[in-house]
Amino acid sequence: MGKIVIDPITRIEGHLKVEAVVDGGEVKEARCSGMLFRGFEKILEGRDPRDAQIITERICGVCNHCHTTAAALNLDSAFGIADKIPDNARIMRNLTMGFHQVQDHILHFYHLAALDYVDVTKAAAYEGKDRTLNSIKAFISRGELAPFVPRYEGDYRFPPDVDQELVSHYVQALEMRRKGHEAVAVLGGKLPHACAVTPGGMTEIPTVDKIATLLARAKEIREFVEDFYVPDVIKVAETYSDYFEIGRGCGKFLSYGIFDLDGKDPDYTKRARLFKQGSTSIDLNHEPLDLDQINEWIKHSWYEEDTSGRHPYDGETQPMPHKGGGYSWIKAPRYRGEVYEVGPLARIAVGYAAGDPATKEMVDSVLEHFKAPPEALFSVLGRHAARALCALNIAKNLEGWILELKPGEPAYVDYTIPEEGTGVGIVDAARGALGHWIVIKDQKIGTYQCVVPTTWNASPMDDMGNHGPIEQALIGTKVKDEENPFEMVRIVRAFDPCIACAVHLLNHKGRELRRYIIG
Repeated sequence: MGKIVIDPITRIEGHLKVEAVVDGGEVKEARCSGMLFRGFEKILEGRDPRDAQIITERICGVCNHCHTTAAALNLDSAFGIADKIPDNARIMRNLTMGFHQVQDHILHFYHLAALDYVDVTKAAAYEGKDRTLNSIKAFISRGELAPFVPRYEGDYRFPPDVDQELVSHYVQALEMRRKGHEAVAVLGGKLPHACAVTPGGMTEIPTVDKIATLLARAKEIREFVEDFYVPDVIKVAETYSDYFEIGRGCGKFLSYGIFDLDGKDPDYTKRARLFKQGSTSIDLNHEPLDLDQINEWIKHSWYEEDTSGRHPYDGETQPMPHKGGGYSWIKAPRYRGEVYEVGPLARIAVGYAAGDPATKEMVDSVLEHFKAPPEALFSVLGRHAARALCALNIAKNLEGWILELKPGEPAYVDYTIPEEGTGVGIVDAARGALGHWIVIKDQKIGTYQCVVPTTWNASPMDDMGNHGPIEQALIGTKVKDEENPFEMVRIVRAFDPCIACAVHLLNHKGRELRRYIIG
């Protein structure tokens, strides 16, 4: 029996540690530990409610716009204007979130996860015809291999010409991400941390010029997703088909839905959305979403015990860093008292279970290609395929949404901050179900709680002893080489964890205390 510690997991956002007990080449026990306390909930207490819009989007520099949107919906709800947002604002929110999510999915596959399957050094050494790789080849010729190494040496299976083709797409994907960022900035003012999304709608208004530039970028991004992203995911799936049998996880899935198709219902759980709200499991029976069924448990988290099991409206964030039995700064949210996975796989599974025609058509097409049953989706490769399908569905809708914009019509409605009240904003971020909850007292923030996608997926054990989704996906995994556990990092990265953006160690004079260089 041996113990594997991977600290930190690289090519994710933030600092995540994974520990696994391995016996006979199989993971018997696993723990995920979020290693950074940030305390945004504490920062927000006592502030003007509108500050939440500005502060929470700075939780992350990668998935920032998801917090922007969730915060806006939350404050709309708290201010009693959730069903009064003008259509122009609803559509522009969809567009900024849509462009952002597509580029985020592209980021995850090409720049974070694909390097688990594609051998960059072999691609650069191959004397093919692709000139896109000249800069990478120059780095490698000088021995400058970062950010591609250090790495676990996986069982790379592609021939050199395919490796080179995929690395070329890696470079092109950087350009597509730039175009996605530009598109968000056209309507949002800038990115990251767009400033035009606000309670009441948008401070920006659509113009003919903006519509034209957005259409051009939407077309390019859609074509990249259709012609490169989806086919490349299929290439990986065909070559690494054994990963359809690896990393199943907890088998229950939760989605808040995303992209409002109308804004008339103040209850976000009942709105018509492009991606549907609800829950399901491997049996693919759909259940409606009930936000009252969410509680966060902290027996194994570094927070005070007496705050365990609470709904986010009643939640508190009271750090207790030396608590016995704790092993993570991540709480353990549960839905109906059980462990649920969130993310693209959950989003696709819920849509499929709900009978959404577009989702069923895409999923059935992929399953037919691989001659596989729906159960194959619940795996490492299923998560990558689901993410690509999410990107495809969004990309196909961007141009239509752009053409729905109406220059000259309003994009904002005024409001009054109530003396007291509550609000909730829910979206399905790129990485999964994201919820913001606010309690207002004396026109100030009494409490504010964010339950983010990775809080669900990378959660530690709850008070009942149930492992979180990533922990469950790791348990039972066969590890060929304990010194080189590439199977484990492939599973973790398929969830696309986002722990935090960065941490800097400085003294009070601003002098760097220590620098850590990690692979």
